[in-house]
Amino acid sequence: MPRDEPPPRTPDGRYVVIDGRRWRASDPDLPEDVSTRLRGALMAARRDVGRALRAGDPDAERRARDRVQEAKVALGERGTPWWEQTDEERRRRWEAGLARLGA
Repeated sequence: MPRDEPPPRTPDGRYVVIDGRRWRASDPDLPEDVSTRLRGALMAARRDVGRALRAGDPDAERRARDRVQEAKVALGERGTPWWEQTDEERRRRWEAGLARLGA
């Protein structure tokens, strides 16, 4: 699968399948600008995890991993499944994530 194509989803749309493994999909109702900002924050946090690991800095690693978690929750990939949340709960989830991440 080329990198520019999204991974296939399960028939219910709740999961993506990558190398035969199921991962929770991002909330499909995220506004495009919100999704872009959260993904940017996620990728920056992942880069910071790598830098902290290379530097042997466990405090920086912990902070970066906490930001990864925050971004994943805001995207709907962790925490309460987005399909179990009301529209209002979903909106509050991503707005809170944006605020905490400064995205």
